[in-house]
Amino acid sequence: MRPTGFVFPGQGSQYVGMGRELFENFSLARRIFEEADDALHLSVSKLCFQGPEESLKLTENTQPAILTTSIACLRVLEQEKGCVPQLAAGHSLGEYSALVASGALAFFDAMRIVRLRGQFMQEAVPVGEGAMAAVLGMEREEVQRLCEEAAEENVLAAANYNSPGQIVISGHAEAVQRAIERVKDKGKKAMLLPVSAPFHCPLMRGAGDRLAREIEPIPVKDLKVGVVTNVEAEINTLKERVKPLLISQISSPVRWEDSMRTMVRDGIEQIIEIGPRKVLSGLMKRIDPKIQTGNIEDIQSLKGITC
Repeated sequence: MRPTGFVFPGQGSQYVGMGRELFENFSLARRIFEEADDALHLSVSKLCFQGPEESLKLTENTQPAILTTSIACLRVLEQEKGCVPQLAAGHSLGEYSALVASGALAFFDAMRIVRLRGQFMQEAVPVGEGAMAAVLGMEREEVQRLCEEAAEENVLAAANYNSPGQIVISGHAEAVQRAIERVKDKGKKAMLLPVSAPFHCPLMRGAGDRLAREIEPIPVKDLKVGVVTNVEAEINTLKERVKPLLISQISSPVRWEDSMRTMVRDGIEQIIEIGPRKVLSGLMKRIDPKIQTGNIEDIQSLKGITC
């Protein structure tokens, strides 16, 4: 059995119809969607399977919908293939899926928290005042200088270090626009992202404060599997550190490239992406093409997985 890491997608991977095939063919997946509906008193299953897309794209809906789909995929993978990870990680929202996979968080509790997390992140900055953009083909130091120069009186920061040559910036909309223009002046590419708030930058600190109050009474159990955290890109095995890291994560950059390099350094030879789409598999190919990747989101992709 190859040393395997499980990775879980974040916001942006959603699509109408996700999880439906597994729901219709596996009772374990069906139970997860039913538990999600009970947790939120909302038909998460209908949202995932029928949309509409406009509703699914709302942050407070997207986050629980992706978490539900990811955990349904996880339970089917465990049952059908017997896969056991050596490490887990998740991109932003996906860290909650990783914590459920590790046994630290109960799925029911994670659902309630990510629904609130989505609301708090959306409400932290008035609609239209914040933005995010992907910057392609620039090194970290260049992007950090770009943010310092383009910020002026605004907030602008690196939000996601996704892979070599792909960094996302986040902050006040006018600062993001200035940065895009400067990138293009350098002959490089930058594009505005279709998001409703400036995630993973200091403008989200208020959301982190609100999350801290809601997450405080949630029980955290011992981690059966180490989770590589977004904030530190290091392996956490201590339940006492789970909540502080999740609170910091909202306003800190997602260090995804570093997280994947940590997995590789720890001996991981195969990455299985669990949940909708294959965004993280694509990033892994750019981070370290030697690492074998696979994904599960439906029956066809499940067939292709070997552990």
